[in-house]
Amino acid sequence: MTHIAAIIGGGVIGGGWAARFALSGWDVAIFDPDPEAGRKIDAVMANARRSLPALSEVALPPEGQIKFVPTLAEAVADADWIQESAPERLEMKHRILKEIQTHCREDALIGSSTSGFKPSELQQGALRPDQIFVAHPFNPVYLLPLIELVGSDKTTARAHEILTQIGMKPLKVRKEIDAHIADRFLEAVWREALWLVKDGIATTQEIDDAIRYGFGLRWGQMGLFETYRVAGGEAGMAHFIAQFGPCLQWPWTKLMDVPELTDELVQTIASQSDAQSGSHSIRELERIRDNNLVSMMRSLKGRNWGAGALLNEHDARLGAATEPDFTKPIISVNRTVPVDWSDYNGHMNESRYGQVWSDAADTVMRMIGADAAYIAAGLSYFTADTHTKFMNECLVGEPITVVTQIVEGAGKKLRLYHEMKNASEDVVASCTQLLIHVSLQTRKSCEPAPLVLEKLAAIVAAQATMQAQS
Repeated sequence: MTHIAAIIGGGVIGGGWAARFALSGWDVAIFDPDPEAGRKIDAVMANARRSLPALSEVALPPEGQIKFVPTLAEAVADADWIQESAPERLEMKHRILKEIQTHCREDALIGSSTSGFKPSELQQGALRPDQIFVAHPFNPVYLLPLIELVGSDKTTARAHEILTQIGMKPLKVRKEIDAHIADRFLEAVWREALWLVKDGIATTQEIDDAIRYGFGLRWGQMGLFETYRVAGGEAGMAHFIAQFGPCLQWPWTKLMDVPELTDELVQTIASQSDAQSGSHSIRELERIRDNNLVSMMRSLKGRNWGAGALLNEHDARLGAATEPDFTKPIISVNRTVPVDWSDYNGHMNESRYGQVWSDAADTVMRMIGADAAYIAAGLSYFTADTHTKFMNECLVGEPITVVTQIVEGAGKKLRLYHEMKNASEDVVASCTQLLIHVSLQTRKSCEPAPLVLEKLAAIVAAQATMQAQS
């Protein structure tokens, strides 16, 4: 059975909703009087098609059909879910919601993307008040899973089920409140940031750096309360509040209206926090936190962004070395096995051996002059063939070293032999690897630059001398 979503308002948020539903297999009807809406939606869809499937290890459902319709009535007539994403003007939303209910099915779900209005405000004058609820998303809607649901229990329960089916995280807000949960929290941070800029304490970049290099990473994998619970040590959240709770009365912030930390409030927070953390001990939570942080920051390294860019800069400093002595074995990789390289068997995933061989080849390429500048100029080496032999396991946290020998380095071919060793100098895996020199313009093989060939010949000669002496 094909489900239909109607998107009323095709801006950034409406476009994100359209992408999330369409890529989840729903047909989507969009109404927006903006003549540029089609172009804007196309741009959002292009981003979503590129990124959302990358979150899954399995194929997404066949993409639903997207169509633009000339009237709101046509958009909502057959819709199972209707999402209103009009500007934050209550009188406009009232007008749109009234028209929606005039033309939609009585069993259709009508969600509003409003970031501030309460359902009772949206429902004023409505034909069927309980049909309307808040479904507040976060941009980009096609990637970020959180949706705040506010409304009648019966309606939001149906919405909860559908949102879960399309891969989202519905959060039922217990009571109506302006700006719901997340935006109230963000608003407090935003207000404080504005004061810090106004008072000349920090620039916008410095404030963003404070978030992305520090607590933002912790919040991204544990949230606020569990982060503080871990900070409380073995005594947990109650100890943390006893230690840092009095700070709330200090004049640190422009937002001085804080609740009194009564025994009842402390007990409520501590008990909820303990229940939230389940059966994990504080030491286990610390290990989980560390593993998550390592995985997140290593992912950012691949994008050379935020904390990942900082780590790349530090790696460059650590890796800076004197000119290598090619009369000795080439050490092409020297590192430990990170947590995100392990598989369900608890050892290094098979695919990561390929990563190690690739990193080893990159080291050799830099040594022969096929470095970043060479690649930027349009020349490089592509791996054409690899053969790996596994002898033993590599575990998380274990040091590994790769010793590389240049077996062939003439013309377009670069043939390498790698041996991966553990801390005991035992060979745990080996690889023969053939690389072919290519032009990045034609994507076809070509001769290397003369300087590369000269360096290759010199290294091969030095390695031959070393082998003869050994």
